[in-house]
Amino acid sequence: MRRLLRISLGLGVLGAAAFVGLSLWARAAPRPTNLGRANGHLLPCPPTPNCVATEQAGSTQLMPPLAYTGTEAEAKARLIEIVRGLPRTTLIADQDAYLAAEARTPGIGFIDDVEFRFDDNAKVIHFRSASRLGRHDLGVNRARMATLTQAWNSNAGDR
Repeated sequence: MRRLLRISLGLGVLGAAAFVGLSLWARAAPRPTNLGRANGHLLPCPPTPNCVATEQAGSTQLMPPLAYTGTEAEAKARLIEIVRGLPRTTLIADQDAYLAAEARTPGIGFIDDVEFRFDDNAKVIHFRSASRLGRHDLGVNRARMATLTQAWNSNAGDR
């Protein structure tokens, strides 16, 4: 019985140490230097399943852009409001027709980079949401952008 208790305690300590180590590693990931627009578009998704985008993405990564009817400034103000309402998400850039945010996953705190590009001619907002580290994200980026899209579309008459 004591041996089982020691093994359980040892596994618990090992698990806690692994969680803390992984959390520190995830939170220390530097912001990519290549974020932003390139040739008028957001960067393409890498060939990994931890990215979704509305342009320059593989078929399993592709999502529809956000449509708007008013001015770009009105759409941007509404999007900023929605982004600020997302849990563990911080707006980090607001430039002309571009917004960027960092979103942290619950628990370990992996950082995802979320970007938006406004195309006022087409009246759409393109986005890209990608994990900084790893290969898989358990669908977190897609779920986040689906939640954002739902919030955007929920009051379509307000735009």
